Amino acid sequence: MPQTVCPAAGTMFTPSGFSPHLASTCSEADPVIEDEGGPQEARGPGACLAEGPPITSASLDTLIQHLVPTTDYYPEKAYVFTFLLSARLFISPPELLARLCETCIKQQQLDQSPLDMAKVRKFGPKILQLLTEWTETFPTDFREEKMVGLFKDIIHRIAPCDEAYWKTLSQVLQTLNQKLAAIAQGEECIVKVNASSVSSISDKLVAFKTKSPPIQKEMLSICNDPYTLAQQLTYIELEHLSHIGPEEFVQAFVQKDKLDSTQPCFSEQKKKTTNLEAYVRWFNRLCYLVATEICMPAKKKQRAQVIEFFIDVARECFNIGNFNSLMAIISGMNMSPVSRLKKTWGKAKTAKFFILEHQMDPTGNFYNYRTALRGAAHRSQTANSNREKIVIPFFSLLIKDIYFLNEGCANRLPNGHVHFAKFVELARQVGEFMTWKQMECPFETDRSILHYLHTAPIFSEDGLYLASYESESPENQVEKDRWKALRLLRDLGIKGQSQRSAIKAVSEAAEGSSQWLWMKRKDPSWAPK
Repeated sequence: MPQTVCPAAGTMFTPSGFSPHLASTCSEADPVIEDEGGPQEARGPGACLAEGPPITSASLDTLIQHLVPTTDYYPEKAYVFTFLLSARLFISPPELLARLCETCIKQQQLDQSPLDMAKVRKFGPKILQLLTEWTETFPTDFREEKMVGLFKDIIHRIAPCDEAYWKTLSQVLQTLNQKLAAIAQGEECIVKVNASSVSSISDKLVAFKTKSPPIQKEMLSICNDPYTLAQQLTYIELEHLSHIGPEEFVQAFVQKDKLDSTQPCFSEQKKKTTNLEAYVRWFNRLCYLVATEICMPAKKKQRAQVIEFFIDVARECFNIGNFNSLMAIISGMNMSPVSRLKKTWGKAKTAKFFILEHQMDPTGNFYNYRTALRGAAHRSQTANSNREKIVIPFFSLLIKDIYFLNEGCANRLPNGHVHFAKFVELARQVGEFMTWKQMECPFETDRSILHYLHTAPIFSEDGLYLASYESESPENQVEKDRWKALRLLRDLGIKGQSQRSAIKAVSEAAEGSSQWLWMKRKDPSWAPK
């Protein structure tokens, strides 16, 4: 079924990636051993420090200190990613960078003259590497001029030791600006696609089944090769993934932590989850597009042909490693207006469909799918061909995994420490996704197919039901009543939210009238004369 960004609060779900070791740390603080080098956490899951045990919890100040490079220390890459990803829940990126630079200036005495050239030459490459990693992984943090200003300031302080730092800074900023420009262009495209997608939703069904030619083109007239369509769907999926930043996963579920007395680092207005939400909308559009394509043909044989076509497309998506499009197609074919077409399904060859359904069966917390995903991930790591390196996860399930990880453990422990083990697990899941999303699509694009997928008219849920009832007549009284209401509202030109409200009102009135007639059935005054 179509998806939303956040699952319902009552949904029961246990993400497969949820470490049992992590679960044990959700309620109690891990023991901390103090020494001269700072707190040493008890062993368990967590990002490792150089020559130190994993961190499971620590104060925010301690975690920031571990991020600061020195002449003979540089934090592990896993720690840098984990902390930069999660720290925004407690401190804004500009404030974090300001504290980082301030600490570096004090420790390396960069505010004194003359500089200790030998010391700064050892320190310079490390701070430059750290800031470069930050711009590469979280480029949107540097949309704020303050971030760029702090970057330039720290480089200005170490540049007297080596003029090459200025050249490196220039190259880093040039790459950063290119990334930010690409992100801005992607966001503009999302706005345009959303506008065209919204305008393509059709609530109004005329009697198209008796009209010639049809009201719109059909998918099979644009592309009748399942493998080609699967390739174009994969291109769209990878295009969406390329725009999603890791910070969006954190910002999507940010909320006030009961154990955190500080104010949130960003308001609802500053929560940037545009790309993530656009990807969920694409999934929903593909669901409805598949359902529309099946319900639209007038003849049963044509509808069965469309069903068989999309089964083959779904199979090709599975073979490619495109699990998101696969699930969207299966969801569209399982929507009630489609699944009720029993005569149509009876005409179609569905053996392959049931095999695909089995692969995406939610039983056992999507055990079959997760097994297939691990297989695709392993193939990606060992493949020589780019076509075998593609891994596109079922995105809504990934979102739910992260959602329940966030809900299952507090951000801070009762002693005020940041629950870093939780964020290590979060970084593991997001980091795996970041690896998959960097894949460039190896398939040639077909602009006519892409245009159709983005702009082809799709029916709303009520439109799908009306088309379904006109294809195969209602089988029970509930369906008959709904069909009558939909036809009446169509003829009156009522659509959209007004249509849904009207259907609800008519249904409630009909139900009330039926109850009243039932109570009056034994009234003598109602007896036939």
